Amino acid sequence: MRRFFAPVESFSGSGVSLDADETRHLSDVLRLKLGDEVSVFDGAGREFRASVSDIEKKSSTLSIIDEMTPSSPESPFEITVAATVLNGEKYDLIVQKAVELGVATVIPIHTLRCDVKVKDAQKRLTRWRRIALEATKQSGRAKLMQIAEPMEVETLLVDQGNDLILFSERDGGDFSLIKDAKKMIVLFGPKGGWDDAELELARGNNVKIVTLGGRFLRAETAAIAITAILQHNFGDLN
Repeated sequence: MRRFFAPVESFSGSGVSLDADETRHLSDVLRLKLGDEVSVFDGAGREFRASVSDIEKKSSTLSIIDEMTPSSPESPFEITVAATVLNGEKYDLIVQKAVELGVATVIPIHTLRCDVKVKDAQKRLTRWRRIALEATKQSGRAKLMQIAEPMEVETLLVDQGNDLILFSERDGGDFSLIKDAKKMIVLFGPKGGWDDAELELARGNNVKIVTLGGRFLRAETAAIAITAILQHNFGDLN
């Protein structure tokens, strides 16, 4: 069944309106007709079976038939991935796979060795949110993963220190430092690793630092692989 997204405010009674982008996909790409059945999710966790009742040039209307269970349920483990922004399409990959792995929120981080400035990362927010939406459609989730405004790593370390798990290629302990939890913020560094000053600031703010036992991973690989491991250990990926 074809899946569409409409924010909560687009639902009214037994109908829901699709915006211009979703309408274009419905009519021009998929070439659906009046009466065709589709599913529509609201980004807040609910999904509905519906039929196409009206198609205009820049909007369309679906008639709700009944509520359905999303094919990909939300994980009971609320994980936030704070990952250093990377050049090119590498961060696009992190965003896409974070959605597939059931991540609740991604926070783009600027670090001392980061190649992308905060102002440039902000310009990419729209793109990342579009990637997250498309990944949500394909993965079967009905709740949109949030992508926060980019921030400096120092702010995160100071404000969220006690709740953070920082993954580093050096100067940390093993996975036994991570205790069972229903909510977690995990922090991944840049290409080339963390600066000594950042690790010192993390230790000063009671951040748990975990290494991978001598195994070195690319920045994007680490974010994806470790998120999968954490979902297996504490979430529903089993």
